[in-house]
Amino acid sequence: MAIWRFDAIGTAWEIETSHELDEHDRERVGAEIERFDREWSRFRDDSSVTRVGRDGGSISSPDAGTMLDAFRELSRATHGAVNPLVADSLSALGYDSSYSLVAHDPVAAPGDWTSLLDWTPGEATASVPALLDVGALGKGRLVDLVAAVLSDVPGSVVVDAGGDMRVRGDAVRVGLEHPYDPTKAIGVIELQNAALCASAVNRRAWGDGLHHVLDARTGVPVRTWAATWAIAPDAMRADAVATALFFEGGPEIAASWGVEWVRMTTDGRAERSNGCPAQLFTTRR
Repeated sequence: MAIWRFDAIGTAWEIETSHELDEHDRERVGAEIERFDREWSRFRDDSSVTRVGRDGGSISSPDAGTMLDAFRELSRATHGAVNPLVADSLSALGYDSSYSLVAHDPVAAPGDWTSLLDWTPGEATASVPALLDVGALGKGRLVDLVAAVLSDVPGSVVVDAGGDMRVRGDAVRVGLEHPYDPTKAIGVIELQNAALCASAVNRRAWGDGLHHVLDARTGVPVRTWAATWAIAPDAMRADAVATALFFEGGPEIAASWGVEWVRMTTDGRAERSNGCPAQLFTTRR
């Protein structure tokens, strides 16, 4: 397998293919990542999300309906814990566009977010200034988009964006990284023509117990679960479920979407869905 490594959207990417990608293929991948980032990144001054957060208005994007439909289901399943208007809550704790990492008092996200946003398949509109954060599923969506760009590339393809991956063709054996020791795994899984996404409290963490997985209802980081993994046909749903599993209702939406999963508590216990094909090395309950 040929491996192309690069950095984008604040994470390390690896794309493995049966044959080395030519310059045209790499340009197509780069253009799709740039398009998505320009529309949905709250860390860019020139993004559509930043403009709508400042002025209100619309985001024209082919991803709008797909992502916000999924957010609506996630929000319902988790009783409001997952919410695309959590950006101000993250900023209040220091995870802002300038990465100040200076925490202030927690801020809850607007619970009525669906009354503030309207969307169609190709556009999202905020009736008032509203800063979105699509991190609960956005990276998975982008992995799917990159995989789609490479759908005409022959042979096997693995698109891996910082551990969120989609595999086409030959099976790949993947370790489930221990959230407190990246040199160890709590289990392994064989992935073929499927996606695996993970979330953990040790990633994007700062300060005393601060990390990026917040309960939107309180603006406070979660404490019970340390890491989650989700396996689905597409990476966006795997990413979404990996987020939802930190909250009550996560296993239920996983079941309704046909997503298998593993999650680990902060004291080291693990559990998984009944059909999950992962082999675990740690205690199950």
